[in-house]
Amino acid sequence: MQSFGSILNTGWVVIPLNYVLHAFNVLFFSDVLALPIFKQEDSSLSLDGEAKHPPFQYVMCAATSPAVKLHDETLTYLNQGQSYEIRMLDNRKMGDIPEISGKLVKSIIRVVFHDRRLQYTEHQQLEGWKWNRPGDRLLDLDIPMSVGIIDTRTNPSQLNAVEFLWDPAKRTSAFIQVHCISTEFTPRKHGGEKGVPFRIQVDTFKQNENGEYTDHLHSASCQIKVFKPKGADRKQKTDREKMEKRTPHEKEKYQPSYDTTILTECSPWPDTPTAYVNNSPSPAPTFTSSQQSTCSVPDSNSSSPNHQGDGVAQASGEQIQPSATTQETQQWLLKNRFSSYTRLFSNFSGADLLKLTKEDLVQICGAADGIRLYNSLTSRSVRPRLTIYVCQEQPNSTVLQGQPQAAGSGGESGSGTPCVYHAIYLEEMVASEVARKLALVFNIPFHQINQVYRQGPTGIHILVSDQMVQNFQDESCFLFSTVKAENNDGIHIILK
Repeated sequence: MQSFGSILNTGWVVIPLNYVLHAFNVLFFSDVLALPIFKQEDSSLSLDGEAKHPPFQYVMCAATSPAVKLHDETLTYLNQGQSYEIRMLDNRKMGDIPEISGKLVKSIIRVVFHDRRLQYTEHQQLEGWKWNRPGDRLLDLDIPMSVGIIDTRTNPSQLNAVEFLWDPAKRTSAFIQVHCISTEFTPRKHGGEKGVPFRIQVDTFKQNENGEYTDHLHSASCQIKVFKPKGADRKQKTDREKMEKRTPHEKEKYQPSYDTTILTECSPWPDTPTAYVNNSPSPAPTFTSSQQSTCSVPDSNSSSPNHQGDGVAQASGEQIQPSATTQETQQWLLKNRFSSYTRLFSNFSGADLLKLTKEDLVQICGAADGIRLYNSLTSRSVRPRLTIYVCQEQPNSTVLQGQPQAAGSGGESGSGTPCVYHAIYLEEMVASEVARKLALVFNIPFHQINQVYRQGPTGIHILVSDQMVQNFQDESCFLFSTVKAENNDGIHIILK
């Protein structure tokens, strides 16, 4: 065999094959291996499967935890309310999905539950969070810091999702803020609480033939836990210190911590995006209640004979039914003077509202309104603001300037007929409501009533104003008569 020195003398240099291969790998694959996608590649995805090559890649600029075993999914800690960048990267090969070249795509970012058990009860969990944090969102976009996103939208009924358009050919970064923390969805246990993990999921869609972004392109997600401000940093430090104490053999069982988090491919979120991404608002549900005057709020000028003027009859028909839709529930809340809570219960059906306990309602609405709402839901009629008792005298054709007949004493009219009084329940405490309720109870055409007067000292007629109604004593008794107006264009009502 020729010696190495003799080979040098010939002018040829022989390099062992393993050195050649190592140099080749360094030259051609060093940049590729530096990509974190290969560090966190999903084992279920085939590297040689061309059909599974993802068109997009989403990278969240937050470090993964070092306390995750090799074959487990990565876990990333986030601080509540802190802005984190998600880079939206075009990962298509040449010729992939040519129909989106030069066009925008739509992405929906969600924060959802990782635990399957909590996914089944997500609606109830999110509604409970909304009760405790009225007006807040679980997920927000930090728009001033974001780059390349267009037409950002949020849906008030989906507090855990944001959507936007973006151009895959341009640099795009969405900065997200997660406002819920993991321990808010954990029942209290002895020895402290352990927060539940969430998922950050991104679903991307292209336009269909109608121009709507409903054709699914790609979905990816990662596992996170959210801590109070600075809590994620402390947790990351604690995990790192624990790993440093482990032996080299034990460390081999765990993943290293990466500076960024790659969202791995997953199934699209089961909710269809049509209603959410469609630019046109969804139609309001129709009012189809079979209960007579259950939740409808009549116009103040209405004189419909179907609307019962008797307060007792109304109370029996105003109980909310489990079959009530969200719109009917809103109308019921308005009718029963809970207008300040219509936004809070905007997505509640009758069944949802009836499931709430007294303690739930007190916690949501406070002691006074919570107990009142509970009483309303449990068939206890809402006490009206004012109750008056009214009896009609015999019709009198005397004009307004004339003096009406005086009412008889002892609860009888001048002709000796006993006076039968009707209860009028006032909710709005305005003069128009007095006229409307009188018209309904006594079958008087409401549009014919010009004015309502109250007979004062020496028989003078005082115009009944809203302020006068507000100063009526509760359970006052009135006789009233009707007189023709001066030009016979209607009638006036006189309370005595």
